Amino acid sequence: MSDTIKYLLPETEIPKDWYNIVADLPEPPPPVLHPGTHEPVGPDDLAPLFPMSLIMQEVSGERYLEIPGPVRDIYKQWRPSPMFRARRLEKALDTPAKIYYKYEGVSPAGSHKPNTAVAQAFYNAEAGIKKITTETGAGQWGSAMAFAGAFFDIEVQVFMVNVSYQQKPYRRALMESYGATCIASPSDTTQSGRAILEKDPDSTGSLGIAISEAVELAAQRDDTNYSLGSVLNHVLMHQTVIGQEAIKQMEMAGDYPDVVIGCAGGGSNFSGIAFPFIGEQLRGGKKIRTVAVEPAACPSMTRGKYAYDFGDTGNLTPLTKMYTLGSSFIPPGFHAGGLRYHGMAPLVSHAKELGLVEAAAYHQTPCFEAAVTFARSEGIIPAPESAHAVKGALEEAMRCKREGKSETILFNLSGHGHFDMAAYKKLSNKDKKRIRSVKAKEPKSSFWTVSLNDGTSASFYNLHYLDSHSRAQIINSRNELLS
Repeated sequence: MSDTIKYLLPETEIPKDWYNIVADLPEPPPPVLHPGTHEPVGPDDLAPLFPMSLIMQEVSGERYLEIPGPVRDIYKQWRPSPMFRARRLEKALDTPAKIYYKYEGVSPAGSHKPNTAVAQAFYNAEAGIKKITTETGAGQWGSAMAFAGAFFDIEVQVFMVNVSYQQKPYRRALMESYGATCIASPSDTTQSGRAILEKDPDSTGSLGIAISEAVELAAQRDDTNYSLGSVLNHVLMHQTVIGQEAIKQMEMAGDYPDVVIGCAGGGSNFSGIAFPFIGEQLRGGKKIRTVAVEPAACPSMTRGKYAYDFGDTGNLTPLTKMYTLGSSFIPPGFHAGGLRYHGMAPLVSHAKELGLVEAAAYHQTPCFEAAVTFARSEGIIPAPESAHAVKGALEEAMRCKREGKSETILFNLSGHGHFDMAAYKKLSNKDKKRIRSVKAKEPKSSFWTVSLNDGTSASFYNLHYLDSHSRAQIINSRNELLS
């Protein structure tokens, strides 16, 4: 019996293509809609924010899209990332389950985010863009975009969610070390930010607010584009290098997962690990379970509604159909800042609707406790976001113990927690100020069903922007978001 711990691939095994799950889905995902016309958006509608190369990836139905040579060359700085067999954790849990984890914390920015940041910076530089605006929650995405911008000589301006801006000063320092500008969001530099501050001067912020600020600035300058770290199809596609490598590494181990797990805020790292395995299943491979683990304080998949909604708080984006708590929902402050988003990626949401994805939600205290158990067995301190995936994996392992089953569990450890030690300190028995388990407040958004121009209907949130004609088309009275 092999006692291998670490499974490493050579640089030659870095994927040559990104995988697009749209090509294998039994039903196409719902279209993105223009908020004014309710018609599907076209490439020209997105051109003020993104380079055409990324827009074409966003709407592509091709199974594989080639990774440009310059992007693969930068990937070599840390890819392929290692996959580990968590043998010590298995022993600590006394479980018959086999636990593997793919570790993305080896990237220069410390998480999975550079997989798409490098690609987006490349395509923007190719299009002649000089500046990128973006948002960040806990700082992983902002750090990754700052890192990528430095490689392609692009100025990067990051709006960092205020609660994380205060909690994680060294993430700010990392972004600034790469040459980026970091601003707490909401800020007084944009109309979107000022509107929030007028209502709540002490706002903790949210990813939705930060997105509004970044989009607003990008739309004002021809040499500036917006970059998003999750949610969109092309972002999820770029992350599939994770799962493609993991498939090969599972072959090295002579094993295959029964369940694949990832934390989920906007959905990119979960998609990165899970979509290639789901694709194999859809093409006739082994049937597996995939579990997206979200925070109980921002539970879009487990307590939200599947409806059309804005991707930002300021209602500047097109409408996408996704699991959402409502674009005006501002989650309470908690340490996993990268998971504080009101919605879930449309492709992940669609996959859940098709029965291809399960969802689970946990409070932050048990997630940190699971992360400490993991660290004391495997030696790696997980990021607070990644701790949710660890918690999900431990729950599956203990289920196997109760049921006496020897299943194979694979999860994505999306980043390290070296910038989050203040949160871990609060968990220490020596510190009386324990980490609170925060619960999502009841969102105030409204749920509407509206007749579309083609005679069909669709569900929407927050339709205060509709004109009188569109309002007259409402065919169902509003229901509260949560029953």
